[in-house]
Amino acid sequence: MEISIGIGKAGRQAFGFDDIAIVPSRRTRDPDDIDISWQLDAFTFSLPMMGSAMDGALSPATAISIGRLGGLGVLNLEGLWTRYEDPQPYFDEIAELDNEKATKRMQEIYLQPINPDLVGQRVSEMKAAGIVTAASLTPQKVVELSPKALAAGLDILVIQGTVVSAEHVSTKGGVLNLKEFIANCDVPVIVGGCASYSTALHLMRTGAVAVLVGVGPGAACTTRGVLGVGVPQATAIADAAGARIRYLDETGRYVHVIADGGMRKGGDVAKAIACGADAVMIGSPLASADEAPGKGFHWGMATFHPDLPRGARVKVGSLGSLDEILVGPADENDGRKNLFGALRVSMATTGYSDIKEFQKAEVMIAPSLQTEGKALQRSQGVGMG
Repeated sequence: MEISIGIGKAGRQAFGFDDIAIVPSRRTRDPDDIDISWQLDAFTFSLPMMGSAMDGALSPATAISIGRLGGLGVLNLEGLWTRYEDPQPYFDEIAELDNEKATKRMQEIYLQPINPDLVGQRVSEMKAAGIVTAASLTPQKVVELSPKALAAGLDILVIQGTVVSAEHVSTKGGVLNLKEFIANCDVPVIVGGCASYSTALHLMRTGAVAVLVGVGPGAACTTRGVLGVGVPQATAIADAAGARIRYLDETGRYVHVIADGGMRKGGDVAKAIACGADAVMIGSPLASADEAPGKGFHWGMATFHPDLPRGARVKVGSLGSLDEILVGPADENDGRKNLFGALRVSMATTGYSDIKEFQKAEVMIAPSLQTEGKALQRSQGVGMG
């Protein structure tokens, strides 16, 4: 239902994860009986997750660790790992920068041109570990750099930007034809981000195996402030899931919806899937892992844009190992560890046995969910405070 903003303009109300709650069904289940596995094209993952292609969160080594835990790490092929043979001194420097100087200095560091040979080398490093290899390129660079990645054995290609559309219009020429590129690509292609029904539907029609849903919800992203663009995640995911249903009716082909950003806790992951996502892409939780290359700092893919940066270097600290963050055990009670153990228990508590069933869970608008009865936690800064 549209709400009047003023004479001549109306808009829909949209909701984020904090605005909704998952409603228990008439049954409960044993958590050991819950299946949270995810199948994407020919690949099966025991965790329905992707590691976000952000330099502070993902290195070839952490992508390998995520793969061995059952997820899919996505390496940014336009980041520090493909600009420098040894990027570690630059990670060390970024971690030491004052907030006032961080963006300007990062812009300078990222002026180093991408080395195409390093693109293939980084993919080869991940491939040699025996994991499913995935990496990300922007639409502007995918034609130039993807051949190196594919030749090195890339299994899944992610074409990713702040907003990616199936119909980019430019008077300057050289526009990527997504549909044509995907049709001729030898590996499955994931595209995104998007945040609306129509954009998700058009991206599905390009032949992508999955679409990334999320514009501006990430912990390090400032797109919503800089550009005023974005849609709260619960609504964006539900709209994309609606596009998936229509596309399935049109073609008989199922395209996965991947919630990208805005999830810090197990409850956020559960809500994303209850809204219709097949899997989630997370960044800041991984950046807080002991093994993360950012040394407790996190920044987005547009943080270092030379003209209009749309990200901040944020401090996430060190929370624990990748194992603890993804699959536990948790020794904290705030939901930031054992994200996928929490997903499993959420599904069991509400009575759903697998991801496809959980997508049908009842949700309700619940503005008091985060505060009802939590006065002591909030005043003491513990738990949900």
